[in-house]
Amino acid sequence: MKSIPELHDIIEKELSLLNYPSNPKNLYQPIKYVLDIGGKRMRPILMLLSHQLFCSEINKSFKSALAIEVFHNFTLLHDDIMDDAPLRRGSKTVHKKWDVNTAILSGDTMLLQSYELISQLEDKNLREVLDVFNKAAREVCEGQQWDMDFENRKDVTILDYLKMIEYKTSVLLAAALKIGAINAGASKEETDNIYQFGVNLGIAFQLKDDLLDAFGNPENFGKQVGGDILSKKKTYLYLKALQNANSVQLQSLLICFSSDNNENNIDKVKSIFLELGIPKLTLDLMNEYYDKAMFHLDAIESNNKEPLVLFAKQLKERIN
Repeated sequence: MKSIPELHDIIEKELSLLNYPSNPKNLYQPIKYVLDIGGKRMRPILMLLSHQLFCSEINKSFKSALAIEVFHNFTLLHDDIMDDAPLRRGSKTVHKKWDVNTAILSGDTMLLQSYELISQLEDKNLREVLDVFNKAAREVCEGQQWDMDFENRKDVTILDYLKMIEYKTSVLLAAALKIGAINAGASKEETDNIYQFGVNLGIAFQLKDDLLDAFGNPENFGKQVGGDILSKKKTYLYLKALQNANSVQLQSLLICFSSDNNENNIDKVKSIFLELGIPKLTLDLMNEYYDKAMFHLDAIESNNKEPLVLFAKQLKERIN
């Protein structure tokens, strides 16, 4: 049974073996740049952890794991363009280092590569895995569209937001876990439970990510702290603050989220979040989803759960 560090090393090695043509360099250099600046690699690691719950021959999931990581990074390239984000993992985003058109085209190429990788699966699992992968890919796009729509909507509810992050973030985690289980020969009940484990863990992860966006240490977080506030994103923190605010706090929040982007708004909004105890409320909800995730993991009979339990705990307690 492989440990999380061992699986991380495997993923890094496999990614380093991906070959890209030298020309056109402005198409392929950004792809290599994105994959080389690192990351937690949690989606491919989760896939391999899921695979080894049921079977030790995890090499059968290597190509699928690379596919899910390349696809995830493709979504980040386009996500950063939409958010006009300056940083990703502490480095310049592709559209800032090169330009928007380059980032779009390199992202498109990564999408194609993810399908090339996943198509290398053995035939008996290929159709089922493609169904899972395609469903997740479509839902990620739906989640991203909702995220953009929410910026101009005044009627977004907390339930709306939770559904959006389920699609934008959770379903790809869940798909990674389910594909690993399918490749390992797990039963339908087992693949369903591991999928629900991923959905709930992904929501917990995103809630923590939203909290870190507002209150994280910029040296640890690797992105611009307060970026969600500057982008006027209606995160759980903001929606819960609207729900709990008094008239003065409510007016201040609405002004900050209707005015032009202003870095002074970050401190104003964070101050209201603190006054209302929003960080604790966010952590409480995160823990609810974490507990739901563990319920579904507990339903799976396996002696190889320890690394997956540890991984989930690390996501819950992370500071970056």
